[in-house]
Amino acid sequence: MSILPYPDRLTAFARRIARTLLPGSCLLCGADSPDDLLCNDCSADLPALPLARCPLCADQTTHGERCGACLKDPPHFDQAIAAFAYDFPLDRIVHALKYGHQLAVADWCARQLVTRLDTGELDCIVPLPLHPERLCARGFNQSGEIAKVLASASGLPVRQDSLLRTRATATQAELLHKERRRNVGGAFECRTDFSGKRLLLVDDVMTTAATANECARVLKLHGARAVTVAVVARALKH
Repeated sequence: MSILPYPDRLTAFARRIARTLLPGSCLLCGADSPDDLLCNDCSADLPALPLARCPLCADQTTHGERCGACLKDPPHFDQAIAAFAYDFPLDRIVHALKYGHQLAVADWCARQLVTRLDTGELDCIVPLPLHPERLCARGFNQSGEIAKVLASASGLPVRQDSLLRTRATATQAELLHKERRRNVGGAFECRTDFSGKRLLLVDDVMTTAATANECARVLKLHGARAVTVAVVARALKH
């Protein structure tokens, strides 16, 4: 979601101008990279997820079993899919989009995700929303930008305004693990009947999964049959 008039047209125009005028250099090291956001060396250095991880929340486990947190309190979402572990230098890429307003990064993020998704098992894409105050301050929703590219690449529809953040909350990164679920509880509303639909909830980073879990809870209350969470990066607790 964007507060700008004709956001899709303006975003596409800005990306065309950037590709035309800016030299093809790697976002991380500045080396020549005419065909992609990163050079080959930096792409190879991105932090990979461990092979053994929880099938629900994608956190690291010993043998790929469900983690203790998901056994104790199963999440409302059905599975989480991440492209990378949230670590250096992937965090710099996320920050370039989120705080540096480098919208071309959203294209790259979506391309990392689309190859990991079985789009035939999904009906619709829903980006994780920002509160209107934060949206106004930032000018765009990074999750919405990623979702738009995913929709174009996959052919799935995207519902930008179905899930709303109706209560401003403290930034999750500022809170202790136990405080995060309480912080986002009741912060979201859904305006769409998703009866029987299999939804893809899109965000940039998953840390404790508290925000994604609350969104999935609300979406299922509005009929969603399944909710898959797709994030560019997953912060690992182990």
